[in-house]
Amino acid sequence: MSTGVPGHPGEPWSRGVRRREDGVVEVAGVDVHRLAAEHGTPAYVLDEDDFRTRARAYRTAFETAFRAVGSDVDVYYAGKALLTVAVARWAREEGLRVDTASGGELAVALRAGVPGPQIGLHGNNKSDAEIVRALDEGVGRIIVDSLVEVARVARLAGERGVVAPVMVRVTTGVHAGGHEYISTAHEDQKFGLSIAAPRGADGEPAGDSPAMTALLDVVARPELHLLGIHSHIGSQILDPSGFEVAARAVLDLRARLAARTGVLVDEVDVGGGYGIAYLPGDVALDPERVAKDVARAVEAAAAELGTPLPRFSIEPGRAIVGPAGLTLYTVGTVKPVALDDGRVRTYVSVDGGMSDNIRPALYEAQYHAEVVGRASDAEPVLARVVGKHCESGDIVVHEVLLPGDVRSGDLLAVPATGAYGRSMASNYNLLTRPPVVAVRDGASRVLVRRETVDDLLALDEG
Repeated sequence: MSTGVPGHPGEPWSRGVRRREDGVVEVAGVDVHRLAAEHGTPAYVLDEDDFRTRARAYRTAFETAFRAVGSDVDVYYAGKALLTVAVARWAREEGLRVDTASGGELAVALRAGVPGPQIGLHGNNKSDAEIVRALDEGVGRIIVDSLVEVARVARLAGERGVVAPVMVRVTTGVHAGGHEYISTAHEDQKFGLSIAAPRGADGEPAGDSPAMTALLDVVARPELHLLGIHSHIGSQILDPSGFEVAARAVLDLRARLAARTGVLVDEVDVGGGYGIAYLPGDVALDPERVAKDVARAVEAAAAELGTPLPRFSIEPGRAIVGPAGLTLYTVGTVKPVALDDGRVRTYVSVDGGMSDNIRPALYEAQYHAEVVGRASDAEPVLARVVGKHCESGDIVVHEVLLPGDVRSGDLLAVPATGAYGRSMASNYNLLTRPPVVAVRDGASRVLVRRETVDDLLALDEG
């Protein structure tokens, strides 16, 4: 997009982004100067049609692929990526269910009118209050994460005289994703129960695996109904083979449980983590490709095991909302810094930073940025986009080419920030969190208002 050529720039920008002949960028027909004037900066800008298009694409691709092998599928929008009342409504209107990971996310989904049976509740350390709310609202599935939680959910369900629908989250040993902290199916981490059996001194299996132990425990408890088995292998995954391997492992566990108990669970969830494009030239995971590959893999695995296919579910979040969003900033200080190798890096400071996007500091995540409020014929310079926080690690974009005449007052946009920007935002240095602004058909509206200093002070009872 830095060429100034009119039209859509491609990934990683949302479908509604266009650069006009004068170099000014529009999102869904709303130009960035108007957005900045009406909503201020920094601001999260969310392309509603792009979100809806991607939601439909995942639902259609997986429904089509799994129908072809004789199975059904439910698509849950992973609310942890970004959940507002409007976003939850969009997901529901496009035929998706909603996956939540806390009592707060559950409350937002319910406020949006998502029916309890179409909501899932995750979490490795759910409180009694969160479990009780889920039971009282008739949440469709509670994903249990430990043996302790199996007992806790059973106790709370028994006290209410209801049967809790549960899935058991297992770890398959498949390590996938862009960073160790977001790869969630290897053994040495906090989520789920391993399907690997413990081994004795001779190296031979010695007893049931933690996953099998939990499944047997659930089957034995009248307060619980075992819906199925849940697996999630990581985030920002760009190779679908990991999903195939994990799905096969879960189907094998399902068959072994049936052989032990006669219970063949009805559903298998293969999680989310579908990767997106963050930089120009990146290739996002194609929903049609991964749906067909996983469907073929599970069809073959079920045939080998001699078991009918279960109903499947998936949980895309980032893949739907990530590319639909961008963050709009105003440039402040511009500072050239000489490097040891003789190059010069231009530090471009913006009016946000790690409080509105912690991922570069936390995961060394890579993003792109462009000046979007004007055209420029200046030669590009090596730049680093940084925030205004008192941290040297307050980096928004580690390395990017920006016009050499980038200056204070310029509008700068970072694409692909719809996921995990707002949801992981903080008030570090007591900055107020930016608004979430939806754009569609030449109009904008606030989904979540900008915080104010009064909001901060209202919490301080000192």
